[in-house]
Amino acid sequence: MDQMAGYRTVKAPANIELVINKSRFIGQCFPISTEAEALEMLAILRKKYWDATHNCYAYSVGQKGEIARFSDDGEPGGTAGMPMMDALRGAGVTDVLCVVTRYFGGILLGTGGLVRAYSRACAEAIRAAGIVRMTPCDLVEFSVPYAQWSLFQQEARKQGATLTPEYGEAVHCVAAIEAGKTKTFLDAVFDQTSGSLTGTVAGREYRTLEDHEDR
Repeated sequence: MDQMAGYRTVKAPANIELVINKSRFIGQCFPISTEAEALEMLAILRKKYWDATHNCYAYSVGQKGEIARFSDDGEPGGTAGMPMMDALRGAGVTDVLCVVTRYFGGILLGTGGLVRAYSRACAEAIRAAGIVRMTPCDLVEFSVPYAQWSLFQQEARKQGATLTPEYGEAVHCVAAIEAGKTKTFLDAVFDQTSGSLTGTVAGREYRTLEDHEDR
């Protein structure tokens, strides 16, 4: 099975507001998985904030940020979209869209002021959204007799596996375990059940784990 590396993204949509020299900045951040999702959300926000002076954005899609786009939306070149993209990269996140809507307050901020305002609004929106690690996990299938279910649950919990059980004549269970820990988990279950329980790796997918470094 091909190895998958983990990556960081935002946990949930978030909205923050700043007022800087009478200009109102609305920073919004969204988890996305495709460029199409980013473009759809941009269309929604442009319609919602149709009367805004600017709707600037930056988004990054792909485990390594293979797709990266940004726009100044009428602000002086390099004062909005690029600083926002820099904020995304500085936070180390991808699969994320950030939009900063500005209502001009009548006072010019200057090039440096705009860079700081858009960068700050984007960074604060990312923090408000929360950062999580998307970690590749193996999905391991077990058929567990009811007599061993409690013991199996204890061992799975000890090894850090997440269980999704289905109850029938026995418990059919899918255990999600962080890739790299699968063999240790399988060996532990085998030992604890005197060799009566073995699992089959059925696939691999990304699961969300909190990024405690950012808490």
